[in-house]
Amino acid sequence: MLADKIQDVFNEPGCAVNQKKTDKERKKGCSKPLMPGAAAGGCAFDGAKIVLQPIVDAAHLVHGPIACEGNSWDNRHSASSGPKLYRTGMTTDMSELDIIHGGEKKLYKAIKEVFKRYDPPAVFVYQTCVPALIGDDLVAVCQYAEEQLGKRVIPVNVPGFVGSKNLGNKLAGETLLDHVIGTEEPGMVTDKDINIIGDYNLVGEFWQIKPLLDKLGIRVLGKITGDARFSDVTVAHRARVNMMLCSQALVNIARKMEERYGIPYFEGSFYGVADTSESLRQIAKMLVARGANASLIAETEALIAEEEAKVAGKLQVYRERLQGKRVLLFTGGVKSWSAVTALEDVGMTVIGTSVKKSTDEDKQRIIAQKGEDFHMWENLKPKEMYHMLKESEADIMLSGGRSQFIALKAKTAWLDINQERHHAFAGYDGIVTLVHQIDATINNPVWQEVRRPAPWAAKDLHTTPNPVTV
Repeated sequence: MLADKIQDVFNEPGCAVNQKKTDKERKKGCSKPLMPGAAAGGCAFDGAKIVLQPIVDAAHLVHGPIACEGNSWDNRHSASSGPKLYRTGMTTDMSELDIIHGGEKKLYKAIKEVFKRYDPPAVFVYQTCVPALIGDDLVAVCQYAEEQLGKRVIPVNVPGFVGSKNLGNKLAGETLLDHVIGTEEPGMVTDKDINIIGDYNLVGEFWQIKPLLDKLGIRVLGKITGDARFSDVTVAHRARVNMMLCSQALVNIARKMEERYGIPYFEGSFYGVADTSESLRQIAKMLVARGANASLIAETEALIAEEEAKVAGKLQVYRERLQGKRVLLFTGGVKSWSAVTALEDVGMTVIGTSVKKSTDEDKQRIIAQKGEDFHMWENLKPKEMYHMLKESEADIMLSGGRSQFIALKAKTAWLDINQERHHAFAGYDGIVTLVHQIDATINNPVWQEVRRPAPWAAKDLHTTPNPVTV
């Protein structure tokens, strides 16, 4: 079953990259074998956990050695407005004896213990490499536990060895489609219900968007999966519109929900003033097309005008300080194009962006904004990146934590824009936060200090220390 599911994901028609492949290439899938010594960047199990763990009131039980849970626990700052159970690490802690005798009985006892101690609405049970290799039937154990306990037990059959983190994202989406979405009915529905797919409420970013939607009377029925409750996801099939924030990870959810439930979707972004406004417009237009009152479009335009006027005043002081500053953007996915717009809104110059994790649609958006000659790197090598920064081609680099040391070695300002960050950058308030952080980073006096020659490198100093008299 897992092999069939993987092949189904590899054949995803909603993926622009997949559409251009030959049958032979499509059969190989998306994952490239890693070379010895290369960094994996996350396994399929890790990718599945990233997608599902922000369901904050559910329990998340990892079947495998304790190191698997330790390496994946709390690796992203997905915030919750209520329950904290998702932050509790749970594992069957398989030992050598479990590997010899099998871990299925231990897994069932662990599921039973989780319900007894925490009484969650559901338990997500994650398969890892070791129990998969010895043949533990995780799906059968979860089905048995559901029958015996009368509780929801969701098998996440995504052992790490099946592929990359991105494949794990998609297989987690398949888990939601197979076991969660459409399993309950909402108490009420409105003509302004939407789902937001591919948002994980990193450092509370969704909370900067929700007030805007609330003002327009738009209800987020299903949050997939940032700050989500299990019941939110079960009723997501009754929404009128799906907004996709990261098609590279969860396009299969949006496409299959359109096939099964007739819910249209679009890909948008809440990073930057222009993209936030455009996403609000698109939501309003699609809701009106699906039966909402036509006045929603005028209400949305009024809200956008009000918010853009507010943020323009807040950004003016930063425009004067950041005008002409050069940025190297080393991220991927939706941020590869939406962050370009956000930075240029305040007068900064983006010298190039990485597109390693971007779809063809992402790349086309960049070309439409910047033209064919704009630098887009599929694979910018660390050595090349270092030389760019060392030669002062950029004043700051925005990237994830793994590439920060290249910037620091080059004595160049660096700011985290990926999932490990501690600041929320979404929406109108978020762009102000982002620009403030860039300003504080670039203009930090520490960069002047570290670029100065070391005291012992000065030519007028003696290299031989004075003798010490005792």
